[in-house]
Amino acid sequence: MAALHLPVAYHPHESCSARPRLREDNLQKPSRLAPSLDTYPHREEKFVLGRGLGTVCHAKKEHRERRDPFGQDPSLRLNEEMHGFGQNAGSGCSSLCSDSGSSGSEQQFAEEGLQDPEPLSFPVDPNSEYGFLDFPKQYNVEMASLPLLARGDVRKCCCIVAGGVYENLLFFPVIQMLKERYPGVEIDMIASPRGKQTYEINKNVKRAWVHDVYGRPDPAENLEIIGKIKNEDYELLVSTKLSGFGHAASLWITSARDKIAYVYPDVNAAGAGIFLTDWAEAPSLNLAEGGYHMYAELIEVLKNPQSMVPEMNVKPLAVGVSKRLRNFVQEKYMEQNLREGEFLVFHGIESISKASMQSLGDPDSLLPIKAWAEIAQAASIPWVIAVPMPLDILHVEKVLGEQAKILSITTPGQLAGLIKDSAGVVTTNTAAVQLACALKKPSVALFSSAEKASLFVPHAKERSCTVVASETGKLVDVDVKAAIRAMKAIEETALVAA
Repeated sequence: MAALHLPVAYHPHESCSARPRLREDNLQKPSRLAPSLDTYPHREEKFVLGRGLGTVCHAKKEHRERRDPFGQDPSLRLNEEMHGFGQNAGSGCSSLCSDSGSSGSEQQFAEEGLQDPEPLSFPVDPNSEYGFLDFPKQYNVEMASLPLLARGDVRKCCCIVAGGVYENLLFFPVIQMLKERYPGVEIDMIASPRGKQTYEINKNVKRAWVHDVYGRPDPAENLEIIGKIKNEDYELLVSTKLSGFGHAASLWITSARDKIAYVYPDVNAAGAGIFLTDWAEAPSLNLAEGGYHMYAELIEVLKNPQSMVPEMNVKPLAVGVSKRLRNFVQEKYMEQNLREGEFLVFHGIESISKASMQSLGDPDSLLPIKAWAEIAQAASIPWVIAVPMPLDILHVEKVLGEQAKILSITTPGQLAGLIKDSAGVVTTNTAAVQLACALKKPSVALFSSAEKASLFVPHAKERSCTVVASETGKLVDVDVKAAIRAMKAIEETALVAA
């Protein structure tokens, strides 16, 4: 490579360590952004030397004239960008000109000139957490978006589910349908603090975030959750919260490609359709009143997203209990001298706790402790009562005595693990009846009316569930003797299996 010539002049009688003097033609037209020579007398040589260095390096790199649209000297602007302004620029250039104090990068700059930055490269990691995606998050292949849009494929999906444990549990068939419709899709959930706990027994969900969907969070929380959704670059955004103009506009801000949500069944839905790709009209203001098929309208929209695409069959509710949950629950019931497959689970005791796992569509779904005492006394095999909080343990012990076997079960994962190791379940209309049907355990379900029973447990006989409904419309008047007879059938099956 040819030597780099700078516009400086050396005198033979000066030593090599002496500072070189500048040529006079470099001082004839100083930049109008240069510092005054009177103000910076000691920086005169360094500043102009830096400008000369920048000019030479730039000419050596591009070999063409560079014009600045703002009227600034390009050599000065180049030097300021590399080394800063004023003294920093001079010190950087003097270090390049010195023989003993230059670093490796500075030496390369002095020899080769200013280089363009190297293009970014992303290594392909076969163990990437993104599955079939061979590129990192927020880095799209140039032609990927067009085929995805043409085929309607979904790589990442986010579902916003309003309600508690019961409502999120009944959303599991929708998640399974999305997983089968778009193989390899990553599904994230946004739910209430109680609803988030449900997804520890769902293998199809990658992440679950907490957000007060039906509450009134402050603007900072809304902006935070919108930012999370926006940063993930979702192709599909599904919301079960009834949308008006405000919620639909919030979904539109997230920049998701497809946005599908429920809309109000009244005038409050005005303007929501502008921001949504598609929507489902809610049958009432409370979706949970629809029972087991509370998301039927949303499923009709999702199972056939495009023309010439076959409809998807919706599978029944299914859950998965991890070994960690089972080991945790086993330690609990073994302390009560219970063995796997040889005890009954009672759930639905009257309590003020939010961990009772009731449905928003059936508020009358908790039975007083006196009725449970009558059922427990008629049991011929060991049983355990699952209560939602430790305070209820003292209340139950006062009625059933200290010999009663009581466990504090606060999450749906713990309840699923307990039901999985049991012989059967006797419960009211709580999440326990849905978990028992999903785990294919025989159960007895107590309802306040036959109408509620048909809504929340359709095809009860096929799901090994015996329904006992009250004739007065109140759960407290349910026929306890009929519940005991149904429980005896479960006990006989357990004894035969043992």
